[in-house]
Amino acid sequence: MKALEGIKILDFTHVQSGPTCTQLLAWFGADVIKVERPGVGDATRKQLVDVPGADSLYFTMLNHNKRSIELNSKNETGKEVLTRLVEECDVLVENFAPGALDRMGFSWERIQQINPRLIMASIKGFGPGKYEDCKVYENVAQCAGGSASTTGFLDGPPTVTGAQIGDSGTGLHLALGIVTALFQREKSGRGQRVTCAMQDGVLNLARVKMRDQQRLAAGPLKEYSQFGEGIPFAEATPRAGNDSGGGQPGRILKCKGWEQDPNAYTYFIIQAAVWEKVCDVIGEPEWKTKEGYAKPPERLDKLNEIFDRIEEWTMTKTKFEVMDICNPLDIPVGPILSMKEISEDEGLFATGTMVKVDHPERGEYLSVGCPIKLSDSPAQVRRSPLLGEHTEEILTDVLGYGGDDLERVIDSGAVGEIKRDAAD
Repeated sequence: MKALEGIKILDFTHVQSGPTCTQLLAWFGADVIKVERPGVGDATRKQLVDVPGADSLYFTMLNHNKRSIELNSKNETGKEVLTRLVEECDVLVENFAPGALDRMGFSWERIQQINPRLIMASIKGFGPGKYEDCKVYENVAQCAGGSASTTGFLDGPPTVTGAQIGDSGTGLHLALGIVTALFQREKSGRGQRVTCAMQDGVLNLARVKMRDQQRLAAGPLKEYSQFGEGIPFAEATPRAGNDSGGGQPGRILKCKGWEQDPNAYTYFIIQAAVWEKVCDVIGEPEWKTKEGYAKPPERLDKLNEIFDRIEEWTMTKTKFEVMDICNPLDIPVGPILSMKEISEDEGLFATGTMVKVDHPERGEYLSVGCPIKLSDSPAQVRRSPLLGEHTEEILTDVLGYGGDDLERVIDSGAVGEIKRDAAD
């Protein structure tokens, strides 16, 4: 039995933040019914297309394990179908612009009247306030949530991260909120609203930088490189390059081959507990007892010198040789892995973190699998649905339409063109 088996999710999401949430719930066994505009579908189906005539990787990698129904909610019969879906489902998830569901005639108050047990989950860019009606995308969320201002080097501009912490990060937060609301419903019998703002999600992931903002009142942040360089701190948490955020000094260092390979680097942390081993590895045994080097606080103003010396050593080794040498000594290091290297990592495929998926239009493609592993309910990644592939199936099996009533709905134009021969 799957963990969320029997839970029906009405998926009114598009692009990335919402689909990330509903895909995770689908991996856990929920029946996710993705509602899409007839003939158009989720906008990402045709964004960044790499295989002509096939859904894009943007869409396929965010919509596994779902069923697709085409539905025109402006059509009267479409409103009837949508009302029945609200009656039958446990959760409605949406990331429309503010007020979109209200204009469709499905406000939270109306939804409660139709199905008091339904949980309505929403992603917006900002929470209540002067920006609540603003449209937000990934990089806007990173900037508004404090990530960009604290990312990059001190002498450079704010920088966004390649990780989708605004979209996918908020989707993960929303999934937790939904599961929590489902758990509470077991006791209360009532649905409730679950909301996540992208700004809030990014800020939650950037909490250590808010920690440092408060620490500035007590003096300089001594683990930041700029302290050792004698650069004064301003009023806000600064950009710190690749410094470690956990109090243990760390940096990205060049490895053998860095001149040709942009990813021939390692992350190296000078953990206090293994300082003596670091000294032995890099050929500086006298640093173990030398005044100004032996104790962690004494080293803070010498980090540039220390890391320059460590880099002299790492540049004689590949990033994997650094791993092989340091890991047995408990020295924390990690190779900078490219997406190509990750996509070829057999260990990640063995655990299901990376998967190969067959698709009737585009053939086999690689995708990221479920990052959360349940021992009694392992996730199985199934391909994303074709547009409207399950319309008739949902109308009959979920909503109970049949015979003349089914044909009435189909003939109304509310559900697009029925694909009775859709590929498996």
